[in-house]
Amino acid sequence: MLKIGFVSLGCAKNLVDTEVMLGILLENSFAITADPWEADIIIINTCSFIDSAKEESISTVLQMAEYKQNGKCRGIIVAGCLGQRYQQELLDELPEVSAIVGTGAWPRIMEAIQATLAGQRVVLTSKLDVIYDENMPRINTMPPYSAYVKIAEGCSNCCSYCVIPAIRGNFRSRHMESIVKEVKDLVRRGVKEINLIAQDTTSYGRDLYGQPCLTKLLQELVQIEDITWIRLLYCYPKYFTDKLIEMIAAEPKICKYVDLPLQHCHDDILLAMNRRDRKSDIETLLMKLRMNIPGVVLRTSFIVGFPGETEEHFAALKQFVMKHKFERMGIFTYSQEEGTPAASMIQQVSDEVKEERYHQLMALQCQISEELNQQMEGRKLDILIEGRSSEQPEVGFGRSYREAPDVDGKVYVEGATEAQPGDIITVEIVQGFTYDLLGEKLPS
Repeated sequence: MLKIGFVSLGCAKNLVDTEVMLGILLENSFAITADPWEADIIIINTCSFIDSAKEESISTVLQMAEYKQNGKCRGIIVAGCLGQRYQQELLDELPEVSAIVGTGAWPRIMEAIQATLAGQRVVLTSKLDVIYDENMPRINTMPPYSAYVKIAEGCSNCCSYCVIPAIRGNFRSRHMESIVKEVKDLVRRGVKEINLIAQDTTSYGRDLYGQPCLTKLLQELVQIEDITWIRLLYCYPKYFTDKLIEMIAAEPKICKYVDLPLQHCHDDILLAMNRRDRKSDIETLLMKLRMNIPGVVLRTSFIVGFPGETEEHFAALKQFVMKHKFERMGIFTYSQEEGTPAASMIQQVSDEVKEERYHQLMALQCQISEELNQQMEGRKLDILIEGRSSEQPEVGFGRSYREAPDVDGKVYVEGATEAQPGDIITVEIVQGFTYDLLGEKLPS
């Protein structure tokens, strides 16, 4: 039996594509190995969203290529965004690579493997209109109590800095029935936490049903028994409706956690970014979320150093962050991506200024995060246990509704000796740090 090694890079949306390809491989009697020394073929599902992601992807390809020389590996297959974006160029410049599989061509992964075993070098791409459904043989690589569910693919917002529409295609939703069936199947297999993802989650259904239908989808999902948490990630602010806010506030299964990528707050920069919201719209939405959802945790992301961002614009961004005190925040330095409108803008900001602004905003957010975490002291939270300290077995760690998987901090729990991964226990927070919390298990 041939063994396939798999490396998945980038976001959770890319991970779902990896899981579907793994399902196809297992259905075709391949074995999956985590040890690249054992792999006959290594597949790397790549990211190319920004420069650092491209660099990581190329570095990983070259690292895995060493197993062609020193291990038993017979071929390297590059899948995903990097392959879709650069295609033949990658095959020409990286002789270590056997095949390229674009973002729309993951159903052809077996074709790529067969070509590789035959000693052929191929580029496989397809029209960017595919999306997986509940019938695909997907393998969940998350812990057994948690899973990502992609409710839509692609993006039609066309932000001026972003390559996603070019490498993922236009926005396209899955049918509601397909999503509900998949979630039911995951819950039957023991999943307690469902994380809904898309490039633009709040636009769900606009293409299929003529209007955003995320609230309607949630109404169907909360009726499924044995779901503990439903988490919403990648919520573009434009279509975050009042009905959706009401749904989050009223339904106990929906985490009071909103991932709302804003990218900037100044109207000049938002206009140049081709974002659909303006500062007044954003602040109105933030006010509604804070007022109507008690205990809501807001996560956002900002880009610093966008072309034309002046010191005045950056000062406005810092003031905005200080005012709204986001519980979670990611910061990116602007990446000049070829083929995007922003790449040809004349007022490019120097790398030195970008880095300085990044560190200033990061330092500010660290202060805010520590302050907010210290305010959690004395609060009681339900914690989904994920593991325990190797040095202190009595100390477990996990997440509350306030922490999304993979991107946020942890809650460390003293006295959790008997708690197993997947258990949910009640904890009193005793100390807050910059990113993490420390709590004590309460008697059950």
